[in-house]
Amino acid sequence: MSVENISTHEVETYPVIYRAIAGVIEDIGTVGKEKVNKQQGFKYRSIDDVYNALHPALAKNKVFIVPEILEHERTEAGKTKSGTTIVRSVCKIKYTLYGEDGSSVESVIVGEALDMADKAINKCMAIAYKYLCFQIFCIPTEEMLDPDAETIEPEHGKQQSKKSIQKSRPKEDTPRPEDVKVTDVMVKTMNAELDRTGLSDAILLKLFSINTLNEMNVVQFQKAMKKFEMTPDKKGEKDE
Repeated sequence: MSVENISTHEVETYPVIYRAIAGVIEDIGTVGKEKVNKQQGFKYRSIDDVYNALHPALAKNKVFIVPEILEHERTEAGKTKSGTTIVRSVCKIKYTLYGEDGSSVESVIVGEALDMADKAINKCMAIAYKYLCFQIFCIPTEEMLDPDAETIEPEHGKQQSKKSIQKSRPKEDTPRPEDVKVTDVMVKTMNAELDRTGLSDAILLKLFSINTLNEMNVVQFQKAMKKFEMTPDKKGEKDE
């Protein structure tokens, strides 16, 4: 059915909340970054900025929003320089937007916040509400950063998958285990196992086609140790 063929009666039977949200989107203006974080020096949009921008549009279109915390996780995230405990809260919050006819739209948002007192949950709700409004009402934000505009590079050697490590390291920095010779400690370990089991080193030399234990590589050492694990102590040692 085309838009031209929709009757006035059919439009009036649509849930009011849909038309109301569209009305809020039409009436609301840009929310700029007016506040400044004094510690780190960046600008941000406060929850008050969002409230002030939204209030007239919500009132005009008769929309109100009801929050409900579905899940809450509270953990310690460390301490400040002065020793005060930092609390991290993560809240999963369901927001229901109601129109004047009782029709509604639901949206679930996760908010995360840190605090050094008892305001962590409050901060979670504030940040969740702020971004709910930005996204539901498509609020223009002047210069909000697009996630595709930056790439976060993890610190070398931390939180990287095996694939990323293999790609980032030159081949010469990652020798294969079969190219790494055993250390003196490994040789002493094998000699101790030979004494324990009563076996001759000739068995290992023949098995790996080498002349001395020092010629073994790490892979061969691991195979030898597995064989030792399955070999019992030489007879009579436990009875002495």
